[in-house]
Amino acid sequence: LVHIFHMKSKIQNNHTEEKELVRLNLHMAQTGVTTRRGADELIKKGEVFVNGKMAVLGQKVSESDEIEIMTYSPKEPHVYFAYNKPVGIVTVNPGSGEKDILNTTDFPTKVFPVGRLDKDSHGLIIMTNDGRVTSHLLAPEKNHEKEYVVKTDTDFNEFFLEKLSRGVKFDTYTTKPCVTKQLDSDTFSIILTEGKNRQIRRMVSLFRHFVKDLKRVRIENIKLGPLKEGKFRPIEGKELDTFLKKINIQK
Repeated sequence: LVHIFHMKSKIQNNHTEEKELVRLNLHMAQTGVTTRRGADELIKKGEVFVNGKMAVLGQKVSESDEIEIMTYSPKEPHVYFAYNKPVGIVTVNPGSGEKDILNTTDFPTKVFPVGRLDKDSHGLIIMTNDGRVTSHLLAPEKNHEKEYVVKTDTDFNEFFLEKLSRGVKFDTYTTKPCVTKQLDSDTFSIILTEGKNRQIRRMVSLFRHFVKDLKRVRIENIKLGPLKEGKFRPIEGKELDTFLKKINIQK
């Protein structure tokens, strides 16, 4: 039997009018049906229809459009895991001789990482099959907290952390103000609400220090805790409810 989903949810756009068009695959991801890549696969298979007509790759839709997805099974329930990435493992797209998260860890269902940690960093990554999480959590204007513990190559003074917390400029970009706290003579915590490429390492290097160890320990209310490297745990119950509420997603 063919199962049909009717999706009439409002397209998420906080800065423009509701009628503005967005890509169909993004809309499907934001409504939690699948990932963008998964949406493209469904479109290629001819299983997605917009206002009764078969959708095409790259098509854009508005809030008023009716979207139908024909599939032979209902969508899988959303799952969420906290994963502790070890140093040396890349998040996605491994190069020659490299290993990524999905090649080294057996998750019980198909999931993908939300955001990235560079190969030399370790710590918390959220793994999920809920395509909404990426856009809700990672957009810079959302100001969602991510906390890191950083060890430098040499000791530093309080002025170093004060300068970091005010925001620093590299290239043509100035980082947002952030919260820093000294934990030891060469170790501090930092809470960011943005995630530029290798941002902390670049910030630290501007003041002639270098990062020896960088570990992400928290994303909003999700804490890494005692989770061992290379392992994962489910995010569920009150912890999940709080997380989804913080990033404005309904179960």
